[in-house]
Amino acid sequence: MDLSPELMTVLMFTGLLIGLFMGHPLAFVLGGLAVIFGLIGWGPSVFYMFMNRIWGTMDNYVLLAIPLFIFMAQLLDRSGVAEDLFKTLRYLLGQIRGGIALTVIMVSTVFAACTGIIGASVVTMGLLAIPMMRKYEYNEELSYGSICAGGTLGILIPPSIMLVVMASQATLSVGKLFAGAVFPGLILSILYLGYVAIRCYIKPELGPPISREEREQVTNIQIAWMAVKSLVPPMILILGVLGSIFFGIATPTEASGVGAFLAFLMVVAYGKFTWRGLYEAVMQTAKTNTMVIIILCGATCFTGVFLGIGGGDVVTNFINGLGLGKWGTFWVMMAIVFLLGMFIDWIGIVLICFPLFLPIAKQLGFDPIWFVIMMAVNLQASFLTPPFGYALFYIKGVDPEGIDIKKVYKGIVPFVILMLIGLAICAAFPEAIMWLPGMIVD
Repeated sequence: MDLSPELMTVLMFTGLLIGLFMGHPLAFVLGGLAVIFGLIGWGPSVFYMFMNRIWGTMDNYVLLAIPLFIFMAQLLDRSGVAEDLFKTLRYLLGQIRGGIALTVIMVSTVFAACTGIIGASVVTMGLLAIPMMRKYEYNEELSYGSICAGGTLGILIPPSIMLVVMASQATLSVGKLFAGAVFPGLILSILYLGYVAIRCYIKPELGPPISREEREQVTNIQIAWMAVKSLVPPMILILGVLGSIFFGIATPTEASGVGAFLAFLMVVAYGKFTWRGLYEAVMQTAKTNTMVIIILCGATCFTGVFLGIGGGDVVTNFINGLGLGKWGTFWVMMAIVFLLGMFIDWIGIVLICFPLFLPIAKQLGFDPIWFVIMMAVNLQASFLTPPFGYALFYIKGVDPEGIDIKKVYKGIVPFVILMLIGLAICAAFPEAIMWLPGMIVD
């Protein structure tokens, strides 16, 4: 069939949206569209291209870090480190207004630097914090928003499987992307902490402090020992993984193996090791990794067909033809990513948008590391924005009967706004992203 590139582009994106709204898995929507439009464009010979692109994905050494980081996160989830850290900070900050919500965000920030995925963070924080917040009559919207927003930091603060996938697709150094994401992640964490602290200071009823009687159950010496016990092992893990990458001692793939081993030692040291737990960690890792790889295979076929029919040129010409200048074009791309995040998984957004937006960013003179990290910051919102924000469903799953999803939706609105403020800060001060990558050993 002789169809113009413009018509093929519109049809492919229309088919993508229809498939997703019908509830079909992203991997099969992308792969199915690739087969349909590949046959229209090239005929049966398109399957040779599919084989080459899928083989290139499966043969990518960098992607080996994904199952190891997922396994590390699964082990940490069973080690009890988050519970100990939460208990310690609850005593330290509990007498401050909003102290439990502040504790949630701080623990989530530390946990994010140990895991790289958000599911474990949101569920763990929900199980730990929601009963305590209900006990002290915290505002429900503030409670749910702080748990969801804190949990999403795991996909940005390294080690992050999203950054590993981004590095693979953009052919950039994983270590430099990890370094570039450190300060943006901390900026978001500080914005969340500041928002909770200010709101609870103005309206104390939103986050009442814990009772003096509960605080006096433990002495200052006991709290100091709890802090050492709960903070030192995660710090060793963070230094072992990120330090070995930043100082050029190990590649990210090798560092992921180090992290998985250290997480295993932590499980043993905390007395939480069981063969059943190890089996569940391995099985959950296999399921999650399989999901990621299948999406990667479907998306690489979709991208190959889309670029082959000239769709990349159509999108590039359209965006450049808007005549909005360098920064206007940049914010249009960020707006597209933000809107796609409401409907498509982050993996799909990365694999669809990178081949389209990276050439445009290069033409406009943006540093590729800076641009990729900006997209990563932007994609934080995809876990919070309805209708398909993963964090919203994770927290609902903690207590399906007791959590009103409408209050969850209301609770995340201020934090999505804070994410956009964080994105603007990183745009206004690019050194927040670029300084650390310039310091690390390549």
